[in-house]
Amino acid sequence: MKLVLFDLDNTLLDGDSDYEWAQFLIDQGVLERASYEHRNQEFFDQYKAGRLDIYAFLDFQLAPLAQFPRVQLDAWHVQFMAQKILPKISAAARRLVSQSVSEAQLCAIVTATNSFVTAPIAREFGVAHLVATEPEQIGGRFTGKVSGTPCFREGKVTRVAQWLAAQGRRWEDFSESRFYSDSHNDLPLLERVTHPIAVRPDHPLRQAALARGWDIIALD
Repeated sequence: MKLVLFDLDNTLLDGDSDYEWAQFLIDQGVLERASYEHRNQEFFDQYKAGRLDIYAFLDFQLAPLAQFPRVQLDAWHVQFMAQKILPKISAAARRLVSQSVSEAQLCAIVTATNSFVTAPIAREFGVAHLVATEPEQIGGRFTGKVSGTPCFREGKVTRVAQWLAAQGRRWEDFSESRFYSDSHNDLPLLERVTHPIAVRPDHPLRQAALARGWDIIALD
């Protein structure tokens, strides 16, 4: 059996949905540009450098979800998809996902970005399964806190194993497993699959992929 996993940001998307969501809220006047734009860029730079404190970032990123009713958040997300996300989905990315969904027994998007932001994006790609960082909800409203293990670095391996168990599966059930990613932050999950694939990799991941003989592709 074949398992196919995709990172989302800068892999299937030509950009970062987490970063773009915060920028969208700033552009809408929901968040104060003077303070939020600098912090958003600072966290993004820390991520790229491999120095991100995921819990500090989630405190920043999930806080706006707790400030507004879900109906308003959903309305903003429709605009966000049209303005920020759809232009960042290439035809090549769509083809790769469509082929994988048709060929694999199980396929999922695995992302550190929270599921509120990414669930509609997964649906746009036609991927039924999403393994993402989960924002806590109480009574149908977000609390601004994270629920469970963040889907980040080693947490991606943990969360995928939990998701497989929920499907009645184990890693050992799959003779072939693939994971597509752009980031060195995803090395733990890339090392877990049988076929790691670097997509437009950052410099540290490119060096690791070249040293280990991993496939390197560009979805242009």
